[in-house]
Amino acid sequence: MSKPDPCLPETTDPLAETLHMLRLTGTLYCRGVLTAPWAIAIPRLEGVMTFMVVTSGACWLQLEGLEPRLLQQGSLALIPHGTPHVLSSAPGLAGVPLFDLPVEKVSERYEIVTHGGGGELTRTMYGVVRFDDVAAEHLLELLPDIIGIDAWDDQTGGWLQSTLRFIANEAASLKPGGETVITRLSDVVVIQAIRSWLETSPAADTGWLKALRDPQIGKALALMHRRPGEDWSVESLADSVGMSRSAFAARFGGLVGQSPLKYLTGWRMRVARSRLIDTADPLSAISLDLGYQSEAAFCRAFKRVFGVPPGSVRRAEPGRASPIYSAPQAAE
Repeated sequence: MSKPDPCLPETTDPLAETLHMLRLTGTLYCRGVLTAPWAIAIPRLEGVMTFMVVTSGACWLQLEGLEPRLLQQGSLALIPHGTPHVLSSAPGLAGVPLFDLPVEKVSERYEIVTHGGGGELTRTMYGVVRFDDVAAEHLLELLPDIIGIDAWDDQTGGWLQSTLRFIANEAASLKPGGETVITRLSDVVVIQAIRSWLETSPAADTGWLKALRDPQIGKALALMHRRPGEDWSVESLADSVGMSRSAFAARFGGLVGQSPLKYLTGWRMRVARSRLIDTADPLSAISLDLGYQSEAAFCRAFKRVFGVPPGSVRRAEPGRASPIYSAPQAAE
């Protein structure tokens, strides 16, 4: 029998339990001091999320394929899929490529860029972040192209706006240790923006997210998430949530879009990939912890899911603690 994941608190809310797993790693933040006219073109950044907070002034955000969006002081824009975009002092300006801008490096995770023509001042906080967990892969697929929280449309009871103001004050003065405060608070803001979308968007009540909210299917998902190496069967999962085998299989497939055991295999393989990338644990230990009696069976299952053997993943991605990308530092 596998050991429960120590990072997962057992709760009666599978969605909250899943959100608990969201962990940001490889973060990089940049304070922008931008004077009109200015425009910066950010290319597609694979495997990361980007976000911007306007701490003073205003700017325009143009996502590929969408209408320009005005971001005023106190506004937050989260771009979950690394979509190319242009940030500018006015719509329609041609952006300077991101990696052509010089930056002042304050620390490994924080930097400052000063750019523009000397006119009206806008200050921003721009972040590039990655979620380092299995649940995020499912969640990110469901997020929209952009999550926006406007300065005067805060659905969080003012908590988020208070945090954004705190970040703005720290960014303006940058006292000793200020970059640490900013980066940690920004991590929280990203999670809170996603939570806000989950609580307010009709699209958040579909598919896998709706399954997590279902009293019985959500409980079954939580059991698989907590104990992926358990010798689960459709029967044992159905018994655990008080359903018949046939009713459970039908409802699970209807909500999640795949059978319980196929979902379990996919979850196990994502957990395995995370351990291969982040740890030096031997294949034999990983396969045993995930319920495979032989390393060969585990390797076959891994290759069916990802198309490559587990050893190649470990060689290709020696650790997620490395920088987010190898190009010049992110800036805005």
